[in-house]
Amino acid sequence: MSPTGATASHAHTVNHLALSAPGWLRDNIDTLVGVPLRILLVVVGAAIVRAVAKKAISRVVQRILQPPEAESEPRRSGRGPAVLARDRSRANERREQRARTIGSVLSSIVTIVVAVMGVAMVLDQIGIALGPLLASAGVVGLAIGFGAQSLVADYLSGMLIMLEDQYGVGDSVDLGEAVGEVEHVGLRLTQVRDLNGGLWHIRNGEILRVRNDSQEWARAVLDVSVAHESNLDTVFEVLERTGRELREEPRFRDVLLEDPSVWGVQSLDPDGVVVRLAVKTAPLQQWGVTRELRRRVKEALTGAGIDIPFPQRTVWMRSEEGLADVPAQNTGPVRR
Repeated sequence: MSPTGATASHAHTVNHLALSAPGWLRDNIDTLVGVPLRILLVVVGAAIVRAVAKKAISRVVQRILQPPEAESEPRRSGRGPAVLARDRSRANERREQRARTIGSVLSSIVTIVVAVMGVAMVLDQIGIALGPLLASAGVVGLAIGFGAQSLVADYLSGMLIMLEDQYGVGDSVDLGEAVGEVEHVGLRLTQVRDLNGGLWHIRNGEILRVRNDSQEWARAVLDVSVAHESNLDTVFEVLERTGRELREEPRFRDVLLEDPSVWGVQSLDPDGVVVRLAVKTAPLQQWGVTRELRRRVKEALTGAGIDIPFPQRTVWMRSEEGLADVPAQNTGPVRR
């Protein structure tokens, strides 16, 4: 081929490309511009949704952090003021812990959901079929669900424990075998320190029931046994007077939420009559109040000449006629 022919062929090729380039751009304008633009819109929309959701979660957290109105005003009942003596700093710390944990979990859930939806929409725009991916993800998720169902139950139970405020750090609880003070509440585990100093680690999914001795109020209950010959009206009067004197003292004024009341005869035992005395107290104060009541009731009954009976014994005596059982009176406690 001559130089003139080669030059003409090259010019023809350049002209052909120049004429076909606008057509190719027109044919692929959607791929070059539309797809990236839609992907950008998906990313921006996901970011906006996540920001709005996090702002709503922050409002929920702030609402949880605000103390309820019931805690800022003293409670009153028909029998007089019932001021709930609670540790404000510990209550605020517990409320903050709940709020931060719930906010963190909700934020993570929103981020994961928005990210998964955003990735699925981007893949759809690129042209990748989502059907096989979703089927594979479903199979993997089913396998993980069977293998980690106890872990999922722990996390769900932990969320419900925090949302319902069943217990918190510093509460005295009974979780079955674990009885003591709560030191940590997480989404998966609860840590309880028992009376002997042992630290229990309990999975939240295994907690079937909870007894919380630290919420709202408690009750001190004292059963007093007196002799059958005692005048019950006198016993009631002594117990009520002792309870009123205890509440009038400054150090017990805010601990006792009401005047102690005598509920009456609890049982008739062979050794004596059991009378029950009860009073509402601030949380975790019932044991100290019971010990103090027991000491004062003992002194008051002794001062009033009311005997606290000893266990009765039957003495067998041998005589010429044979064996006879004679109940021994005021023989004192059985010594072993």
